[in-house]
Amino acid sequence: MTDLVTRIRATVRDVPDFPRPGILFKDITPLLGDAQLFRDITDAIAAPWARAGITHVAAIESRGFLLGSPVAQRLGAALVPVRKPGKLPAAAVRESYALEYGSDTLEMHADAMPAGARVLVVDDVLATGGTAAAACALVERVDALVQGVGLLLELGALNGRSRLADRRITTLVTF
Repeated sequence: MTDLVTRIRATVRDVPDFPRPGILFKDITPLLGDAQLFRDITDAIAAPWARAGITHVAAIESRGFLLGSPVAQRLGAALVPVRKPGKLPAAAVRESYALEYGSDTLEMHADAMPAGARVLVVDDVLATGGTAAAACALVERVDALVQGVGLLLELGALNGRSRLADRRITTLVTF
């Protein structure tokens, strides 16, 4: 795992002042451009959950889709897109939340998973925790069970874990 962490750290690109001044954006697109590294990352996100009985992966728009899809395949689980408002064609549940630089809303199809489904929420970065907490709230709103949150990166100084206090969280790299 140490080699993987080193490879991730060396490949993530910092983009200052994106999407707003004062934000240091962690760009994961260089990771996606390396086929072996991308596979190793998604394998590593899935690995801690291999025996957790995950039935559904709730992947958060948009970079969470890129990671959540192969994680779901590796776990033999269904994929549930958690989207920005107005992107889903059928009845949806919605949750608004605060970001480190504003606010936003997520939606999920109301019939995306049955009650009692065992769900892993997947996203690329844990910052303030608002996005992941909103996704967990959506899963629980349809009476499914959040088993945990699987992430590629965590921005430790922003203390996003505090918004997910009772959740099992796995992260490959903390900055």
